[in-house]
Amino acid sequence: MKKIKNFRWYMILLVCAITIINYLDRTALGVAAPTIMESTGITNEQYSWIVSAFQLAYTIGQPIMGFFIDTIGLRFGFAICAMIWGLATMGHALTGTWQGLAFMRGIMGFSEASAIPAGVKTASTWFPAKERGIATGVFNMGTSFGAMLAPPLIAWCIMFHSWQFAFVVSGGLALLAAIAWLIFYRDPKDSKRVSAEELNYIESGQEKFLQVKEKTSILKILSQRNFWGIGIARFLADPAWGTISFWIPIFFVQTLNFSLKEIAMFVWLPFLMADLGCLASGFVAKFFNERGFTLINSRRITFTIGAIIMTTIGLVSIVDNPYIAVFLISLGGFAHQLLSTVAATLGADLFKKNEVATVVGMAGACAWTGQLIFNLFIGAFVGVIGFGPFFIALAIFDIIGACALWFFIKEKKAPEQSSIITN
Repeated sequence: MKKIKNFRWYMILLVCAITIINYLDRTALGVAAPTIMESTGITNEQYSWIVSAFQLAYTIGQPIMGFFIDTIGLRFGFAICAMIWGLATMGHALTGTWQGLAFMRGIMGFSEASAIPAGVKTASTWFPAKERGIATGVFNMGTSFGAMLAPPLIAWCIMFHSWQFAFVVSGGLALLAAIAWLIFYRDPKDSKRVSAEELNYIESGQEKFLQVKEKTSILKILSQRNFWGIGIARFLADPAWGTISFWIPIFFVQTLNFSLKEIAMFVWLPFLMADLGCLASGFVAKFFNERGFTLINSRRITFTIGAIIMTTIGLVSIVDNPYIAVFLISLGGFAHQLLSTVAATLGADLFKKNEVATVVGMAGACAWTGQLIFNLFIGAFVGVIGFGPFFIALAIFDIIGACALWFFIKEKKAPEQSSIITN
């Protein structure tokens, strides 16, 4: 079989494509929410329970899915999960009550929790350390690109037919993604498309001291301060992404008085900026790493820069111009993905290869616990105090998260590891 030059980048693009569908599926509800709420009579508080069902299942599912993928293998584990979330997404069309939607969101959330652990594990498996940050940024672009595609696609489906049709279309894409993953994915050593030269480049560029194979222990991971540095940072960072994904369309309608057509025109902008944040993350870290900062400190500096930029989202609480509000929220999307990509990559930088998916999943559980709690507060109090105080909170959270990274994480060193590793 013919070898393909730089085949590792095709693999990370495959992960990116599936991540696009993953986030399109989950963001579909936020875009369809105003139509669903109008046609079914679902209230803001009931909507927050629907969102919370997804977030709770996703929170529980991330460490389980990470451990599942580490145990059963990346190829079959991720394919099974994609099939389940595709069917659950299509199942949204079969119900019109908040209880039924919450049930489907729960199944969807549990299985969709596999996406980030699978993506980071793919980057860890297919790339040397010097390219890992950029590879993670490339696949993580799928999170915001999928969310960016959701508004026009879902709005078109609703206007063409119905909100139920929108979930049939988005869920069907996930089933196609699962088939594509089974057909095309292999580990580097098993792939017939990888040249011996590229395989050697991948393996020789990975940290030897993280290659030790031993049984994955969740308790051992929990005992390490490095995990809690990542976990606390993600707990504080991810309420921003949950707000942008699930509540911004409602904010646009209820506060800015946008129509469905205007939602389709503007709500994708934060996700476009988030894509740029994903891509920028690896290059910003590389910039500092090449100037003498260690790999881990380069990641922490990048996270801190993102946290500082994120403070601007607090201004949404005081602006009256809807287009300035859209700009500030979009800037927040850029900042969040700049720092979020760093936080995800740190799991591969600091833990053994057979622990990567489990660590990323456990850190993801911390992230989605933060999302869940914040979502419940929004659902309970937004009708009383409005969205303003929540944007102010988001402006502060990431600064505290940056402090946690600097305080808790200690960089692991090995004799064969050079002091500078290019991103």
